[in-house]
Amino acid sequence: MLARRRSIFIFLSFLIVFSLINAYYIWNKRSQPFDPRVLNWRSQLWQSLHPLLEQYAPDCPRPTLHGSAGPRRFDAAIKDFPRQNQVMNVDEIQAPMQHAHDGFVHGICSLPGRRAYVPDTMGIVSSAGGTYLPTFVVSVLLLRRTGSTLPVELFMRDWMEYEPYACEVILPPLGVKCLILSEIMARNGTKSIDVFQIKSYAMLFTSFEKFLWLDADCVPLHDPADILNSEPFTSTGLVTWPDFWANTAAPVYFKISRQVEPLSPTRQATEAGMLLVSKKTHIDTLILAAYYNYYGPDYYYPLLDQGAPGAGDKDTFLHAATALNQSFYAVSEPVVDLGNSVPWNPETATNSGWVQADPIQDFNLTSRGEWGFRDATVSNPPRAFFIHAGDPEFNPGKNLLGGKLHRPDGSPTRLWTSPPEAMRRLGSDVEKAFWEETMSVACMVPVPFDTWKGIDGHCEDVKAHYRAVFEDPDAEVPEFIDG
Repeated sequence: MLARRRSIFIFLSFLIVFSLINAYYIWNKRSQPFDPRVLNWRSQLWQSLHPLLEQYAPDCPRPTLHGSAGPRRFDAAIKDFPRQNQVMNVDEIQAPMQHAHDGFVHGICSLPGRRAYVPDTMGIVSSAGGTYLPTFVVSVLLLRRTGSTLPVELFMRDWMEYEPYACEVILPPLGVKCLILSEIMARNGTKSIDVFQIKSYAMLFTSFEKFLWLDADCVPLHDPADILNSEPFTSTGLVTWPDFWANTAAPVYFKISRQVEPLSPTRQATEAGMLLVSKKTHIDTLILAAYYNYYGPDYYYPLLDQGAPGAGDKDTFLHAATALNQSFYAVSEPVVDLGNSVPWNPETATNSGWVQADPIQDFNLTSRGEWGFRDATVSNPPRAFFIHAGDPEFNPGKNLLGGKLHRPDGSPTRLWTSPPEAMRRLGSDVEKAFWEETMSVACMVPVPFDTWKGIDGHCEDVKAHYRAVFEDPDAEVPEFIDG
């Protein structure tokens, strides 16, 4: 009898232990990837950074803008036009913000946990949740079509954005891990982070030593490993791409950050849908950018953009690098609109995507003194390396098949057909590839995303559009290759 009770006790004890182990692994699967080094480094970095962020909060009213800097397009041919000042309370904010900025920059030097990455690693970092998650999956499928095997870390703001089916079934076979920022940044008193702020913290907490940041709707057309292993990135540690707009940072920002105010024509705004960053060389840039974004909505976004188009995090990275005198390479070749207006007029056309250049080919040109933004006649401009497909996003559950995909008579059409010179830089029928991967996501069973539940017809609608546009033998096809 005693032996029997002992056997039952051992069996029940085994079941309890097994259940606890199983529960641990289930939770660990839903939580951060289990790498003790990374978990410890992230925790140490945030535990030391958060008090520094709070200690050097700007002790003054918010910048007050009088109007907006407006949509001033960048034009290097215009010389020495004065930098606009839209800030009304300069005298009230300059000294206290300069004091806080000085203190934070000084504090970076002694900050524990700054080397929060796994040495000799390389990958891609992004963020997506809600309606951006389906778009991200399409983008990852297109990334894998380039032959890229780079691992991807996908950051989500909190568990409200986490979707088990996407993160545990769809994404792991594609080399993607989901991480939750609120878990990393769990600390009493932490400010909630908004959409624009997520990027800087995802970049700060990624485990990769060097990485390519990609917005969820930004797609490389070639294997990104090439640009991570080549000039200009290997010598600078930071590569940025241009926006359409002139840099509109307020003059007072340069006094606050103790920089020489650059002439307006010498610097473009950044289109931060893609960034190359080395944490080994530019961790301090990322930390200062995190400070700018921590106080971004109230203080630094108004100062860095003054209400210009795309105001948000996009200029925080380059300004952080220049404030710390760290190296960077800004791609020279201008960003180009894509659309389907015929004839193409960049002043009136409604764009639906943006083309960004190959940084290696751009660097080869600038090394010879040929600068795309200074001379539109530069022969053989760099090939297209990225498409930022932001309007509309390739999400069948978010009004994808709207007005831009139909002619005035209501018949379906391609999204990208113009301008011809940009289409030729694509090198292949990129839009067809976009629709093929969109179709594969739209036709997944069961319904793969929370935002699609209760909505029917995704698969049929995308298939119908594909057949009408890409399987029509009489449809006009743009020219994709020069000569």
